[in-house]
Amino acid sequence: MSSDRPGSAALGSDRLRVVVAAPLSADNAELLTRLEPRIELVHRPELVHEMRWPADFSPAPGFARSPEQQAELDALIDGADALYGIPDVDPAALARAVAANPRLRWVHTMAAGGGGQVKAAGLDADQLARVAFSTSAGVHGGPLAEFAVFGVLAGAKSLPRLLQQQRAHDWSGRWLMGQISAQRVLVAGLGGIGAVVAKKLAALDVEVIGLSRRPERPEGVASIVHPDDLLEVMPTIDALVTTLPGTAATEGLLNAEVLAAARPGLTLVSVGRGTVIDEPALIEALRSGQVGFAALDVAAVEPLATDSPLWDLPNALISPHTAGLDADEDRRIAELFARNATRLLDGEELINRVDTVEFY
Repeated sequence: MSSDRPGSAALGSDRLRVVVAAPLSADNAELLTRLEPRIELVHRPELVHEMRWPADFSPAPGFARSPEQQAELDALIDGADALYGIPDVDPAALARAVAANPRLRWVHTMAAGGGGQVKAAGLDADQLARVAFSTSAGVHGGPLAEFAVFGVLAGAKSLPRLLQQQRAHDWSGRWLMGQISAQRVLVAGLGGIGAVVAKKLAALDVEVIGLSRRPERPEGVASIVHPDDLLEVMPTIDALVTTLPGTAATEGLLNAEVLAAARPGLTLVSVGRGTVIDEPALIEALRSGQVGFAALDVAAVEPLATDSPLWDLPNALISPHTAGLDADEDRRIAELFARNATRLLDGEELINRVDTVEFY
């Protein structure tokens, strides 16, 4: 099917001029054009910052091009049909590219939560209607799902107590440990990440409840709860995994009222966006034991402030937004881009199309 929406209508050409505005290895550049030969790839690695680690798409502090290099990159971007990445992951650079290039029809963001970067560019309604945006949601699903399972297990198996007693050389009396096969876990958000989390937890005989506005149940989800009913389900669950994006609708969703409604000792795992959790409320809930354990891969503001109490709470585990990284992420993003290029050229809807109302 085709449509007159950008990102679903064919370009009227059998070629797609793609300018690479993010780090891309030579192997993955070759992969792109092999998977979709109709891509005309403009790849000038010397104009893009080097990666410091896998999936390092943001330039290092202090990175700068010469004026000549910047002018050359801008000129290339201004002649593109599509961009592989937002230049320097900079909303201002995205705004400049969209305004300067009337032929631009598609921008792919490297992040799963790239909708926030699009929102920050402050594009007007005409620009949002002309250019389609897509994200890399789903490529991080497997690694983040493993971290989520790790967090649920760590809470059930009393990881903070084990570490504390080990440091104290304390061979205490024995105690009962939780069995996740006897637990009920709420997965908030059933998109590309949440669906994989649910599947992996269900494989361990966990009863998985999904929090979603849609009635569809991915594999492994026993039942669906609407966000309006969140307070009612909180006393019935043992753990909560949030994979939700950062939007106006999700900001502060897990607030003091919601956490107070939970069964005492709740395990909370966050692999979506940190703004979903009211951090001051979480800190108080961790201090009181209302939340027994929290495994956090994200924070409301990153990097997490050095004076945040979360660093020092014994029942909080902080991961510096690194749980989704693995050696194959860059390749999976390239494969996703190639699939979307094929869909764009064939007049089909893009995978992971950004909703330009809620920007997720």
